[in-house]
Amino acid sequence: MIGLYWKVGGFISQKIDADGWGKSTVSELADFIRAHRPGTAGFSASNLWRMRQFFDTYAAQPKLAALLRELNWTQNLLVLARAKRTEEREFYLRLAIRERWSSRELERQLNSALFERTVLSPPKVSPLVTPLHPAAATIFKDTYFLDFLDLPHGHSEADLQHALLADVRRFLIELGRDFCFVGEQYLLQVGGKDFRLDLLFFHRELQCLVAFELKIEEFKPEHLGKLEFYLEALDRDVRKPHERPSIGVLLCATKDTEVVEYALARSVSPALIAEYKTQLPDAALLRRKLHEFYQLALPPEKATAAKAKNRP
Repeated sequence: MIGLYWKVGGFISQKIDADGWGKSTVSELADFIRAHRPGTAGFSASNLWRMRQFFDTYAAQPKLAALLRELNWTQNLLVLARAKRTEEREFYLRLAIRERWSSRELERQLNSALFERTVLSPPKVSPLVTPLHPAAATIFKDTYFLDFLDLPHGHSEADLQHALLADVRRFLIELGRDFCFVGEQYLLQVGGKDFRLDLLFFHRELQCLVAFELKIEEFKPEHLGKLEFYLEALDRDVRKPHERPSIGVLLCATKDTEVVEYALARSVSPALIAEYKTQLPDAALLRRKLHEFYQLALPPEKATAAKAKNRP
């Protein structure tokens, strides 16, 4: 069906360029299809225009065009309507395919401005993460949005953990594909004493255990020492011979970027510091920040030209 829509969009685009087709002609085409193919859905005048936009957007980008057939029409329209840059479209197309998102989940990720957040705030990782797990930066996030949780005001860490487990399916979707839940309050015995790890997962692609420690407060450097202790216990007593070193994630209510940077700089364990939010961000604000980010990245002569172009 996507291939058919692509061909129809190409046909209309060619007719517009060559024969000067306009809205009235496309409306007549929609009426013709409805009259000669009764029961055929999806060929309204507005949808025909979307097919033309679909073709025009990707016709000169064969790398992206090859991805389109792996998603349904609704998903393609979501990306087409909401993603404005080529890099942004490729980001969502590839992630939707890799993570096998439904249309609803894709829309949620678009609403959460995942692309802007990924560009502006890459995951905060210790120096050991990348050498041990090169793909980790594309798998973990700086912020996890848990808008599906119904947490009480002034919730405790136990409330957060119970809420996550009550809807573990959606939490796994937010974490990403290949995360497998292992257990809660996972028992680690060291030196005759019992310790409890909040949440334990296994990641199939990374081939390692992933420990999550939950904090309902702002990140503090001392939190990292406890997580590193758990990672050592996992690698010594739980990790299987064929598995790679475990990764730890401190999931905090908030964090100071500079404090996180200092704390991770000399960490000897593969650890990450992330935060969780229960409300979606202001996507328009993030988009403006991303625009400023791209402007700063431009060479001086191009930045000057871009400012002149946008000047009223």
